[in-house]
Amino acid sequence: MGLDAAEMHHGGQGTWHHMCHIEQGSSSIQCLREKPPGQLLFLQYVVQTLEDDFQQNLRLRLLQKSIAKKVLSCDMCFNNVKEVVEWLVATVTGVSLPPPQEQPQETTSSSAEARAEHSSSAPWLASTDQTEVAPPAFFTQKVMLLLQRMLSIAVEVDKSPNCSSCKIADVIFPFILNIPLRSQREAFLNTMGSQLLRCKLLELLFQHSCDVPTTLPLSLAKILYFLSHSSVLLQYQDETATWQKWDEMLEYLSLLLLSYQNVILEHLRSSLTDRMDLIIQKAKPKLQDSDDIGHLDIHLKVEDFISRMQQVLGEPFPLQIMEKLSMLRELFLIVTAT
Repeated sequence: MGLDAAEMHHGGQGTWHHMCHIEQGSSSIQCLREKPPGQLLFLQYVVQTLEDDFQQNLRLRLLQKSIAKKVLSCDMCFNNVKEVVEWLVATVTGVSLPPPQEQPQETTSSSAEARAEHSSSAPWLASTDQTEVAPPAFFTQKVMLLLQRMLSIAVEVDKSPNCSSCKIADVIFPFILNIPLRSQREAFLNTMGSQLLRCKLLELLFQHSCDVPTTLPLSLAKILYFLSHSSVLLQYQDETATWQKWDEMLEYLSLLLLSYQNVILEHLRSSLTDRMDLIIQKAKPKLQDSDDIGHLDIHLKVEDFISRMQQVLGEPFPLQIMEKLSMLRELFLIVTAT
């Protein structure tokens, strides 16, 4: 393949540009479609090398010396992480990327409204006219999982997974708003390896869709708030029925709740080295005041949502909505009981 582990370790940005050339294939992801077996093998090799080196340095508590620190650090080379996001979105949607442009490093996180305004940075997702003959589904799935693993490594390699996940979610957010098909959005979210990153992204999505945004930190109370105040603002390519849009919203709210629970129970906001110590110490999850919600809070918010849906959807009430809502209620009750 013309690239060994030693070259990756010492090559830094030169190695990354070599991989970009393979990934983009003449300023697009044509290589993904022209030579799927070779492309997939190369990507598997790169990710496995990153993974092996990452795990070895984690055992030594020397992640700052890992290959990933040189090529996937949100602190040191964030443009590389942005490129991974672009490759991933292109793989999910089957839409070719435009030539990459140099962008200044983002030092602060903008508001959800500003991110939505910048969703035009992904205009090529608004139309599928550029879509070409798609590679086999199994190939797309494998590439998707490999690129998601790269994003998971990018979340963990610096000292603050919390900050890194916020930065990456900010980049993904305008893309997810413009992905036209529910199946593609679900593929993007469900293949995410980082629960923390999925949490941050879904939080941005719901915060953006609220009629009155809240200043609450991500917590059980905030997720309940989303149930009461979120609307449907995602792009839909076809004439999707209104109830199906709300069905998708409830599905993502359950996904946010499950991801948040994992973030709390597994100390995912802490650095990997700190997390190892917390696990050894059998430390209790760090809860916030806004995580203290009761059964009555859950009951009232669910009933309020049912009333709202009856006004929006009318009768008969779709069974699928009731099933999703019942599942969400049960998840809330389980989470608050743990």
